[in-house]
Amino acid sequence: MSIFETLESEVRSYSRGWPVVFDRAQGSWLYSEDGKAYLDFFAGAGALNYGHNNPVLKKALIDYISRDGVTHALDMFTVAKRDFLETLNDVILKPREMDYKVIFPGPGGANAVEAALKLARKVTGKESVINFTNAFHGMTLGALSVTGNSMKRGGAGIPLVHATPMPYDKYFDGAYPDFLYFERLLEDSGSGLNEPAAVIVETVQGEGGINAARLEWLKGLSELCERHDILLILDDVQMGCGRTGPFFSFEEAGIKPDMICLSKSIGGYGLPLAITLVRPDLDVWSPGEHNGTFRGINPAFVTAAEALRTYWRDDELEKSTKAKGERVGRVFTELVDSYPESNLVAKGRGLARGLEFPDGEIAGKVCAEAFERGLLMETSGPDGEVVKLLPALTTTEEEIEQGLSIIKESVGAVLSR
Repeated sequence: MSIFETLESEVRSYSRGWPVVFDRAQGSWLYSEDGKAYLDFFAGAGALNYGHNNPVLKKALIDYISRDGVTHALDMFTVAKRDFLETLNDVILKPREMDYKVIFPGPGGANAVEAALKLARKVTGKESVINFTNAFHGMTLGALSVTGNSMKRGGAGIPLVHATPMPYDKYFDGAYPDFLYFERLLEDSGSGLNEPAAVIVETVQGEGGINAARLEWLKGLSELCERHDILLILDDVQMGCGRTGPFFSFEEAGIKPDMICLSKSIGGYGLPLAITLVRPDLDVWSPGEHNGTFRGINPAFVTAAEALRTYWRDDELEKSTKAKGERVGRVFTELVDSYPESNLVAKGRGLARGLEFPDGEIAGKVCAEAFERGLLMETSGPDGEVVKLLPALTTTEEEIEQGLSIIKESVGAVLSR
């Protein structure tokens, strides 16, 4: 592995926790070059909801490449883009009575967020954006300005302005009514709060520690934005595409955001793709006003469309995701009860689950023990104190049980010391 240490930047992170060279992957498994199998409960940080090298998506991709289908096309019209847009509309948007225009902002989630922030400011003529404590929206400057983590924000090297954080759901453990501080500042002409163009929020804060907002809190936030004529941007980059059960993580709250950011698993196969959905009346861009070289990665359109057709024409995946998530939740609750002196907390929704430990050192040791036993999972939260699970939605029940068994062993090994 010396070539990585010699040539690759010190900024690398995941490879430090999993110091092996991976060679192959299939389904919920990664294989190192020496052939050892690792059960993957990381799934590309949520970019592989349908597993590694999903055979249905792989066939569509190979067929497209084999016939010399267009790979790169900027924002030109292609057959692959048309198929994706038609499938997105027919399978996802129309059945949910959702009316949005589709922006292709670039290859990653931060691109989707940047486009939403930029458009919200253009539409409203206002600069300020409201974000939330422990939020994570990306590593580019605009996305960092609405991100909470101080380490990540510090990497910007310049002041991150025009954004004001508000308390996320349960930030004060129920000591104050929802939005008491936020609404008071909005209504008080002496508060010093600049009138916001938009609010940006995650329904479940993945990088922030698997903090799942209550559905009534999300509904209350939507109503607040409507009352005060503030655009609501829903960042569904990591929690969308079925991660919490429904295709969009906010569906069960019954809200209709003004803008929705999607990336990661929208491409289906792990190929780069991001989209920003906006209400049609907000689509006020001039041609080329927001552009980029990699807005049309056609192989990702192919696998994205195939994933929607394969997994979202019925509710089978949604139901299985919820059932598997509830199983993980029960085991995490059992672990909380088994180690009362450790003050563990079970967190999450769907197949975005977390187990919070007293500090990041303990959580890191649990992940290290799991790695030695052949399971990949990461930590999240402001101090890395939460063991975070994002298994592929296609992970079998047997694989879920196998992973949970390793987790129980790993937690026991660390907490019994």
